[in-house]
Amino acid sequence: MYQQFYQRFINANQGKQHYSCHSHYFWPDVTRDAMLAYWDDSAKWVDDKWGHFFQDVVPTVQRNIADTLNTDWPEQIVFAPNTHEFVFRILSCLDFSTPQTIVTTDSEFHSFHRQLNRLDELDTINVVRVPTQPFATFNQRFISAIQQNQPDLVFFSHVFFNSGYCVQDIEHIVTSVNDADTLVVIDGYHAFMALPIDIKTIQQRVFYLGGGYKYAQSGEGVCFAHVPPQTRLRPLYTGWYAEFGALEKRKGKQVQYSEDGMRFAGATMDFSGLYRMRSVFELLKSENINVSAINHYIKTIQQAFLAKLDEIDHPLVNRKTLVVDLVEHCGHFLTFTLPDDETTARLAAFLKQHGVLTDYRGDRLRFGFALYHNADEIDLSCLTTFSET
Repeated sequence: MYQQFYQRFINANQGKQHYSCHSHYFWPDVTRDAMLAYWDDSAKWVDDKWGHFFQDVVPTVQRNIADTLNTDWPEQIVFAPNTHEFVFRILSCLDFSTPQTIVTTDSEFHSFHRQLNRLDELDTINVVRVPTQPFATFNQRFISAIQQNQPDLVFFSHVFFNSGYCVQDIEHIVTSVNDADTLVVIDGYHAFMALPIDIKTIQQRVFYLGGGYKYAQSGEGVCFAHVPPQTRLRPLYTGWYAEFGALEKRKGKQVQYSEDGMRFAGATMDFSGLYRMRSVFELLKSENINVSAINHYIKTIQQAFLAKLDEIDHPLVNRKTLVVDLVEHCGHFLTFTLPDDETTARLAAFLKQHGVLTDYRGDRLRFGFALYHNADEIDLSCLTTFSET
């Protein structure tokens, strides 16, 4: 139904079943025209392109993201080349000269996990990692950890990258943070443009991070953060964008920050990603495709995929080895637990040899799903020839 929008990527990958879209989603054809538009605008505006970007391109993408998140403040959306910039910029608001407590989970993506491990080497940092499993009690256990430790920072994913589990009732978690000075950050990369999101009731409280590489179908280099309005935080890790709009004024010793989300901006970046993201939003809007429709379609593809697995009855990849057993509780990828890391790596390599592209994390094999998948094209027959030994 939707393959017409992805012909260039599809034609470049003939004979392959691309189930790693939770990592790198195919780009719609319109993004190629967007790249050319970026080049043409750079040639047209030259030194004045920054003004054009911030007066035209940025506000358009901000509004689209704000509509997707259901927040009232598009101006609180700020961009960076990657989410790690935001992670460290937010962390830099903490006072590391005094004891700091961070409550998070054992299933955060590498950009936060690695950074947190490094900070954990400091004597002043206390990190509380709450196991995500069992999922049925995650919210209760996470909220209990927040209340017991009274943290300076709370950080968790909306959808966990190593399982696909979607945290239920994020509002309840956020409202359980009683201290108004506690920073609350939600990594929404695996949820944004995949699952319907509504942060209206918590928009004044949370940083919500996302980007284009996955379900926003815009490629790398275009990540964003929703910054709580009226915040007076002053990131130690800053850049000249954070003072954009007042560059011509005489500078004093006191570092100034923008009054909106731009106070968490960094420095010079490639804006082609915003052009690509803008074109994706325009495409979806012109075709009357919203996130709810996308999610509904993907859930039907996931069910068709599982039905194919039922027919094969494979000993390793089946409903019983699903990490999240309810499709309704997971994002747009399915994760299977295999006996060990080595078996998982060998199976992923075997599937790739047979044109079935997946990826894995440790002993977990992940299959992602996208708009360019059709149920009648799912072919998992090669699994029957895989040997564990």
